[in-house]
Amino acid sequence: MLNRLFQSKRASAPQPADAARVYAVGDIHGRLDLLRALYARIEDDANDAPGPCTIVFLGDYVDRGPDSAGVIEFLLEGIDARFSPVFLKGNHEDLWKRFLDEPEIGPAWFDTGGVMTVVSYGIREGLSGRAANFPAIALRLREAMPAAHHAFLDGLALSHQSGRYVFAHAGIRPRVPVERQDPQDLMWIRREFLGADAFGGLCVVHGHSQVTEAVDLPHRIAVDTGAYHSGRLTCVVLDGADRRFLSTGG
Repeated sequence: MLNRLFQSKRASAPQPADAARVYAVGDIHGRLDLLRALYARIEDDANDAPGPCTIVFLGDYVDRGPDSAGVIEFLLEGIDARFSPVFLKGNHEDLWKRFLDEPEIGPAWFDTGGVMTVVSYGIREGLSGRAANFPAIALRLREAMPAAHHAFLDGLALSHQSGRYVFAHAGIRPRVPVERQDPQDLMWIRREFLGADAFGGLCVVHGHSQVTEAVDLPHRIAVDTGAYHSGRLTCVVLDGADRRFLSTGG
């Protein structure tokens, strides 16, 4: 069942600068079914938007869930251009890309759900955990991935900014200007970011750190609601000074 969660209007909230309405989608992790369901809600919600809309996908499209390849294909082909989609790079895309270039990280990637991405590209033999031939698997995966999927992985952005909102998969390092953020922090940071109480007037929209319910604070918004196991994929809707949430049911 699909749920729509509304947050009360915040007069002091920043406003997006480059779109009338911005949707920011949390970690998908191979759940094509939930992505399709949430995108249908976004399309319906956007019908009354007074101007252009943007969808920012916050990363972690792959691993853990059953259809990573299908998620990438949908993001490439299924999103209406009217939404001006922005695709950010999560730590799981970082691991995926690194595995293709450095197969020796295979055990670490497989331990965090990477094996499910490999399987989604039709590779099912020889995936015996730490005993697997990871260089051979990486070669087979490179060959199985369509050229458009390679280009998608290579072209992911690390952050996006709209007005006083900053979008990053994991977050940002406190007291460091956005333009000087370390890419590793944007994809991987956790403790230092979550422990901060302000970012110089910015509000950071992020995934990466799972929450049961979306977190809506003056300085950060968290929308990773653990879709791959909870059945709940969430996005925040930034509509002028208003913030609200759309979510699939869990």
